Amino acid sequence: MQVIFIHHSCFLVEVDDLVLIFDYFGGDRVNGFHFTGKIPDYAPDTKIYMFASHKHQDHFDMDILRWSEKYTNVHYILSKDIRISPHFLQKHGIDPGVRKKVTFVSANNHYEVDDLKIQTLLSTDAGVAFYVNVRGVSIFHAGDLNDWKMEHVGELINGKQERTFRHEIRKLADKPVNFAFVPMDPRLGPYQTLGIDFVLKNTDAEFVFPMHMWQDYSAIREYKKHITNLGMADRVIEIERENQVFPFGEL
Repeated sequence: MQVIFIHHSCFLVEVDDLVLIFDYFGGDRVNGFHFTGKIPDYAPDTKIYMFASHKHQDHFDMDILRWSEKYTNVHYILSKDIRISPHFLQKHGIDPGVRKKVTFVSANNHYEVDDLKIQTLLSTDAGVAFYVNVRGVSIFHAGDLNDWKMEHVGELINGKQERTFRHEIRKLADKPVNFAFVPMDPRLGPYQTLGIDFVLKNTDAEFVFPMHMWQDYSAIREYKKHITNLGMADRVIEIERENQVFPFGEL
């Protein structure tokens, strides 16, 4: 078993012969950034599950729908705010038949896709967050579910953000979580670690990966230094570069 940090909020998790990929987009989709993460090549019959938490360009790329031409067993789990009508697909040269491989999801629901049991949480920004159980492994991918506290928006909005975020994260309090992928956005300045801090203190997440860092990972090490509980600090994984591989063996 291994986890690969592709880039930004995209992580790949290999569980036995299954491949789960969260929030992938092409490296030049976001203006002003060049992301270098690459998805490894797999055998054409590999079971691949592509998750997209919402339609923002740094979380969803319509070109992933073309993967169905290469991988016969690919399946997509997409937030319902992602619109892919037959006309849209034809316009972009994508086979409309790919819709048969898509499960659209909305917040606060449960789904089963093959061996995957999926619970969705409500995002504080757009779309959903995912809690996935597969073959004894539990994965939480927050998407844009975060405590997005910002000084310029006022206490009313910030308060609602905080309450919603904490309400959603508490749903994981009594659940096993092996891997958690949680925003730690440097654009939030002094509030960068509010969300990940709450996740660490209010869930039993075993390995917590910061994400949504816009290629600036410098705050991770400093954050860990300021966590007085060493056991808690050890749960935070230090990301240093795109395409970084984290082998875990058997959990």
